[in-house]
Amino acid sequence: MNAVPFVPPRLRIRGPALRRALIAGARRVIAHRETLNKINVFPVPDGDTGSNLAFTLGTVLTGALSRRTASVGELLRKVGEDAIDGARGNSGAIFAQFFTGLAEAVGEQSTMPPQLLAQAIQAGAQSARGALAEPREGTILSVISAFADSLEQRGEVTDMRAWFQPALLQAQRALANTPNQLPVLLKAGVVDAGAQGFVDLLEGIAEFMATGLLDLVNLENQSSGDLEAAQVHGELLDADPEHRWCSECLLLGEGLDRPGLRAAVTDLGASCVVVAGSHSRIRLHAHVANPQALFDVAARFGRVEATKADDMHAQQRTAAGGGRVAIITDSSADLPDGLAEALNIHVVPLRLNFGDQDYLDKIGLTPHEFYRKLREEVVLPRTSQPSPGDFRRQFEFLLSHHPALIYLGVARAVSGTIQSAETAIQRGHPDRSFVFDTANAAGGQALLAIAAAEAAQRGDETADILARLERLRPLTRTWAITRDVSLAVRGGRIPAWSKAVVQGLGFTPIAKIVPAGRLSIAGGLFGQKRVPERFGAYVARRVLAGRRWRVIVGHCDALAEGEALLAEIKRRLDCQDAWLVETGPAIGAHAGPGALVACLQPVDA
Repeated sequence: MNAVPFVPPRLRIRGPALRRALIAGARRVIAHRETLNKINVFPVPDGDTGSNLAFTLGTVLTGALSRRTASVGELLRKVGEDAIDGARGNSGAIFAQFFTGLAEAVGEQSTMPPQLLAQAIQAGAQSARGALAEPREGTILSVISAFADSLEQRGEVTDMRAWFQPALLQAQRALANTPNQLPVLLKAGVVDAGAQGFVDLLEGIAEFMATGLLDLVNLENQSSGDLEAAQVHGELLDADPEHRWCSECLLLGEGLDRPGLRAAVTDLGASCVVVAGSHSRIRLHAHVANPQALFDVAARFGRVEATKADDMHAQQRTAAGGGRVAIITDSSADLPDGLAEALNIHVVPLRLNFGDQDYLDKIGLTPHEFYRKLREEVVLPRTSQPSPGDFRRQFEFLLSHHPALIYLGVARAVSGTIQSAETAIQRGHPDRSFVFDTANAAGGQALLAIAAAEAAQRGDETADILARLERLRPLTRTWAITRDVSLAVRGGRIPAWSKAVVQGLGFTPIAKIVPAGRLSIAGGLFGQKRVPERFGAYVARRVLAGRRWRVIVGHCDALAEGEALLAEIKRRLDCQDAWLVETGPAIGAHAGPGALVACLQPVDA
């Protein structure tokens, strides 16, 4: 009897195996995030591609990939949604759109043969390309296309590894060719960082297919590795100065118009525009001069959530040579113009809203614009601390370029901002991240951040910087006055009768920040004449004579009064540095227009 020839059964891809393969790929990308940061020179050399991809895929790992799913279609749909929600940066948004297009092509299939998955991957590649307003070869798009084209060229599949490995090889060749397609890569001697991230994903999947084992790396405790910044960044800091802010938001709704949104954003003059997502949720990414203008355009198309705007100039300075310790604060600190750039101080913005309109403090809404709205709006503003995710994104980026960071937060006694930062640190690198409670705000918080940044630039160790801050904290003094208590009455912070008493007596209360970090009434001034000058005299009498001082005077939309206060303090005290700033919403939302803030710190402490 003749033997019946063996015909291998047709292979089908199932949800559990695909989930484990994607876990392996995502973990490999996250494990290599520092390398990706170092080679990131396109579209701008801001050194954050690895951090952005790690954040994007970390959202998928803790979401869709953390739950068992039998259906391929359901798994990919959830992966796409989580990727859109967590996408960060240009490459993160492209990854997210690739997964979204892949999921849409797969549909409701519970299992599928490799040939159909290859067609769906091709659809994902086209979807990713279509998300960019100006797609470029030599980027992640070229590598995705090479991978997808190779998979589609295969015939009947009887061996998954034999099907996948040649496509991986084509992706690796396309990656190696990226410097020949983009001169900026050739000049830097690197491949495209986003493309390398996609190859890392594929290599992680290939390793799982070969061994069946997941690389159980501890993602919360990655070794710091070689933290020397890539030399190429020092030569590439001339990125487009007209598009300083890497801005993103999430749009939710039904029947969202992706082409219309892309056209509207392009009309703004934005660069690096990526519109990724589906008909119900979109991740918008663009480099712009004015983040709020971008968010306002997006609001015409759907409900805007999860806004963020990263200062690429600050990122580029860090990538070019960050030093040992990164210094970061929040926007409660009223830093004088130019000092954040000069001292490489990073700032996490607070969030504020007027009714349903949300803003990023000092980015989406300047202090001057804030006070204008404060006078015009019926609804009182509300401020809120940054989310742990806001801190985590910045911390991850900084720790990819520095061995350690110190965050100087607004007083714990008056805000939950420090607690939010601590939550982010617990999920990241607690051994390399340090939180310092300034027990202050506004200019006082800024003076401490300046002192920390100067010490970091000198090369001081983390422990020495923290010890200096401990010495300076009780010596950094802050006083404030408000001549109009109307806003406090409207907000219910003081009883209505107090307004009549203050106005009737011509009384200007003086508050000070006490060591615990709270504001306390310290005295007052009677009469309405020369109030700024008399306030300056009051402050000068309460500090030690014979010392040199650093001074920050803040005004709440009261420039002339602020100038008079600063001049009086300079007349009475020996001031090494004296700055005038417009105080932001952290104080202004409570004190209102016309308030003045005086902050002093001894130089010789």
